[in-house]
Amino acid sequence: MPDILENDKVRRRMPSLERRVSELHSGDMRVSLIGTVIDKQETRIVLDDGSGKVNVNFESPPEVKPNQFVRVFGRVIQAGNGLEIGGEIVQDMERLDKDLYKKVNSLKLDKD
Repeated sequence: MPDILENDKVRRRMPSLERRVSELHSGDMRVSLIGTVIDKQETRIVLDDGSGKVNVNFESPPEVKPNQFVRVFGRVIQAGNGLEIGGEIVQDMERLDKDLYKKVNSLKLDKD
């Protein structure tokens, strides 16, 4: 991801924390989520990672399709009684070995 230049100074984005939908907190700044697109509107997708669902809103229409496996980077936003993601980047993860990903993820959860 390119750095952002501001008055000849480099302004870096905050790193994103890898989260599951069920682990999202209003205090999280930037997060990354991996899941399946279960619905797509013009500039909004609904992402399901198996632990829950979350709306992800983008400034322009993302190039994704329903049932596509993706990783989303974005900011956590308080919306009514819940949380949403202000999407910044969406990455196609269709080539990721989902079974291996689930196995590694379960090992990480057991370790915590």
